Amino acid sequence: MPRVYDNIETHLLEGLLATLRVSGRADFCVGYFNLRGWKKVADEVEAWQGGEGSQVRLLVGMQRAPEEAVHAAFGVTEQPGVDQAAVVKLKRQAAQQFREQLTWGVPTSADEAGLRRLAHQLDQGKVAVKLFLRHPLHAKLYLLFRDETVNPITGFVGSSNLTLAGLQRQGELNLDVQDHDACTKLSEWFDDRWGDSWCLDISDELARIIRESWASEEPVKPYHIYIKMAYHLSREAQEGMAKYHLPPDFGATLFEFQDKAVKIAAHHVNHRGGAMIGDVVGLGKTLMATALARVLEEELGFETLILCPKNLVKMWEHHKTKYRLRGATVMSLSRVIRDLPDTIRHRIVLIDESHNLRTRGGKRYNVIRDWIQKNESRVILLSATPYNKTYRDLSNQLRFFIPEHADLGIRPENYIRSLGGEPEFGRKHPTTAARSLAAFEHSQFADDWRELMRLFLVRRTRGFIEDNYAELDETTDRKYLKWPDGSRQYFPARIPKSATFTVNDSDPQDQYAALHSTAVVTAINQLDLPRYGLANFIQIPISITPAPAEADLLDDLSRAGRRLMGFCRTNLFKRLESSGSAFLISLERHILRNSVVLHALRSGQPVPIGPQDLNELEQLAGDEDTDSLLSFDSDDEPETIAVDGGPAEGIAARAARIYETMHTRLKRRYGWLPTEYFSGTLQDSLQRDNDALLAILISAGEWEPDRDAKLKRLVKLIQDDHPGEKILVFSQFADTVRYLESQLIERGIRGVVGVTGDTSDPTSAAWRFSPVSNEQPADATDGIRVLIATDVLSEGQNLQDAHIVVNYDLPWAIIRLIQRAGRVDRIGQQSPTIMCYSFLIADGVERIINLRSRVRQRLRENAEVVGTDESFFEGEKSDSALRDLFTEKSGLLDGDTGDGEVDLESRAYQIWKNAIDQDPTLEKRIKELADVVCTGRHFVPGDGAPEGAILYVRTANGTDALAWVDRQGRTVSESQLAILKVAECGPDEPPVERLPEHHQLIAEGVKAVAQSERTLGGSLGRASGAKARAYDRLMAYAQGAAGLFATDSLAKVLEDLLKYPLRETARDHINELLRRGGDDPELAALVIRLRDENRLSVIHDDDERREPRIICSMGMIAAPRD
Repeated sequence: MPRVYDNIETHLLEGLLATLRVSGRADFCVGYFNLRGWKKVADEVEAWQGGEGSQVRLLVGMQRAPEEAVHAAFGVTEQPGVDQAAVVKLKRQAAQQFREQLTWGVPTSADEAGLRRLAHQLDQGKVAVKLFLRHPLHAKLYLLFRDETVNPITGFVGSSNLTLAGLQRQGELNLDVQDHDACTKLSEWFDDRWGDSWCLDISDELARIIRESWASEEPVKPYHIYIKMAYHLSREAQEGMAKYHLPPDFGATLFEFQDKAVKIAAHHVNHRGGAMIGDVVGLGKTLMATALARVLEEELGFETLILCPKNLVKMWEHHKTKYRLRGATVMSLSRVIRDLPDTIRHRIVLIDESHNLRTRGGKRYNVIRDWIQKNESRVILLSATPYNKTYRDLSNQLRFFIPEHADLGIRPENYIRSLGGEPEFGRKHPTTAARSLAAFEHSQFADDWRELMRLFLVRRTRGFIEDNYAELDETTDRKYLKWPDGSRQYFPARIPKSATFTVNDSDPQDQYAALHSTAVVTAINQLDLPRYGLANFIQIPISITPAPAEADLLDDLSRAGRRLMGFCRTNLFKRLESSGSAFLISLERHILRNSVVLHALRSGQPVPIGPQDLNELEQLAGDEDTDSLLSFDSDDEPETIAVDGGPAEGIAARAARIYETMHTRLKRRYGWLPTEYFSGTLQDSLQRDNDALLAILISAGEWEPDRDAKLKRLVKLIQDDHPGEKILVFSQFADTVRYLESQLIERGIRGVVGVTGDTSDPTSAAWRFSPVSNEQPADATDGIRVLIATDVLSEGQNLQDAHIVVNYDLPWAIIRLIQRAGRVDRIGQQSPTIMCYSFLIADGVERIINLRSRVRQRLRENAEVVGTDESFFEGEKSDSALRDLFTEKSGLLDGDTGDGEVDLESRAYQIWKNAIDQDPTLEKRIKELADVVCTGRHFVPGDGAPEGAILYVRTANGTDALAWVDRQGRTVSESQLAILKVAECGPDEPPVERLPEHHQLIAEGVKAVAQSERTLGGSLGRASGAKARAYDRLMAYAQGAAGLFATDSLAKVLEDLLKYPLRETARDHINELLRRGGDDPELAALVIRLRDENRLSVIHDDDERREPRIICSMGMIAAPRD
């Protein structure tokens, strides 16, 4: 009686192995052969000698996929026969299928050993494999031959393929065949097909496929795994390079690194709705953005709206004309609220210096965001400081084109892990999707933001460009870039120089000594600054209910708390360091503003309330004193006050007149609260501050420029140290700029111009100062030799006709000094050196260090918040930077030359490109390196860097994921940047034996990635994308007035749109219909047809159960100690 093997009660594998042990050869015929399944029978075959009569002959049929079988059965066209071309194609297809199957799932050590044994058995002739090509063959037959006369052949026929599942895991139906006549006929049937002319031997190909796979016994170089990671991480950069082409007129204008940035950014804009070009100062962002706008204009038919600070409008108008942006409109940010709502649709919005729009909720911000969303515009952001302030500032810029809850495809992994996992994240933020921009806004982990920005940011530093694109001139030892015409652009060296001036504490006539005295510093530190902390004085009677507008103002005051007090206090000390003149003017203004509030309180009139948001206050003030926000037209009251003889009465009278103007003509500029809302201590506090400030003013007297030691040193630097040379002088404050401009002109220095935020046309001044770099005619009679400016000229202007930068005052953030050097260290600079002067007191910097230390202490004691710059420049770091400036330490101002903030896409692409440039044969080798390939390497473990393994996987939805697990299988990091760095090695790095548990560790990493995918579900992407727009319209259309789906087909379309990614062709068809205004029935008909033709979504077999696909892995083994 035949025996049934169903893999439930009786397993086919057991019967097959028992028979193999007593057999000398075998013939197997299967429709499908899983190479990893061979290990189940490899031991029994190993004992055979090999060769004809002592081997397994394995015949594999070219089994059709189910959908192909249906087409063949019911198609109206006749199926073509087999010819030589078809044989070559089928053989190539089979080889690719065998390669593909080795990339499925997670490898094990047993799989690895089994595949290696199979390769050896193929070499030794113990296994021979042929591919049957004459027609599809779906048979499952196992014949085993032994040397005996009674029962020489045993057969097994049924449904089991030669796979792990077919032999023992899944339900099957097989019978053994013992009848001699039946077995003989089955053997003859097998021999006929084995000997068929269209049956091709693929034994050697299979052995080669195994040796080229992750199961190879030949160790893989760690460097090759590292380059493979970089190759896959830079896929989007490579796609951008291949897809987009610069207009011919840009061919001789851009360097190679600029060309690449434009193409990468074009890919981001086209696929994600926006991009940020964040190269550091001086690398040509404006030109790159112009080229990007032209690319999008010419290839996609888009027109551009350019939004920029008012001081850059003229420059952008020039670029618009020069580079033929035919559909472009240039608009100043200051005109947005008035003009933008009525502006016609532009498909691209380019926002220059986008960090100026870092505060969400302001009217200007909302107008721009709403207009972009209404017009479904794509966005180009330009900023050299993408991480300028807080991470939320960065997300606010991204929100122009990314909806708050849109699925980004990535999560803030570090933040989620810090909470204990996604369930805890969900409990803490129940309304926030884990893969949304809103989720990232909760994170303060830098790696999370780097992961996010790799999707949108193109950012390179000067050092990155030097290291990867520059060549070395060995005669001068200087690096240079090569223009398309072969000419050279050299990189200058930044030379820090100190310009010292003397402060003599023992000289009663020394103005700076008087202002830097302990008495003055103590007085400023002890100011109450009540106007900047009005919430501390609110005392509303129970009987009063504030009006809605008043309640909003009170909420603003409460939120501000003590934040503005720290900002005001540090600002006073900054102005003290800037110039005595500016400091004294600030004290006068402060007294006058205090007196305005005192007038309101004493007369029982409403109290004016200014901005309470720190970012808003900074933006409104700009380079002006915050207390100058109450300034009026030129025919109004002067801002200074007399301090000789009865100042109190004069101040009170002026304050009354100013209050009247504020409460009438300027009333809408301010909020207003009744006097009775404030406690009586507010008057006392205001008066106490005024008394202290008046005492300083009276003690200091009127500022005398002729005794200004700092001014004299500047005059010497201009006239004696650098006679006739162009000099760019920076100050943080407009008051200082105006003071220096008037004093230098008074001293007979020609060609001096000051530029502040109030300057009507700063671009003209920049062009007159630097005509060559701005391609303007030089006018000897109208040229500028000394340009004194606030940071209004720190954005976007070409000033590289000069190579001397003077920091008349020192920002409390070292990054500002570096950025100032970048204003002249730009493409086109011809000088070999950039001279960067910093003004410092001659007897050392300890005086400034001590002053700043006392300010910081006061801020900590009062829990006050400083201006946002200061987060970069505190404590020991500040002290060290000041001392280095004094000693003129080399390299101090090269802070934008490193590559720490280079975007991941650019970094990975450069790793790949540098590797194949150095060894061109590597390109083919890496591209052919099989997936799942692995290696091991030595490294030095440390805190947060344990032994284990790193792996690169591609998730089921096509996104990249990297993971680092320790030897216990616990996740160390999922930061792509961190993992790419730890994988970094050179071509000579030797491979070492992997950890015994390597494959188990990889399995743990894959499980973590797969679990992450399963918890997140489907997504529609950005709201303005084709997928989301089609889904929203079709959902409303399908539900209709009766709330019922129109058809089953449409219901299935909606399900596919939600669950699966669109095919590129489908996206193009849908976008085209939406652009031309197609109606809902037309849209429904289109997507139903695309789905019926299998052209709508990317859906794989068993898509719901798909797992991440392993690209490569690297074992990290502790290096032996010497």
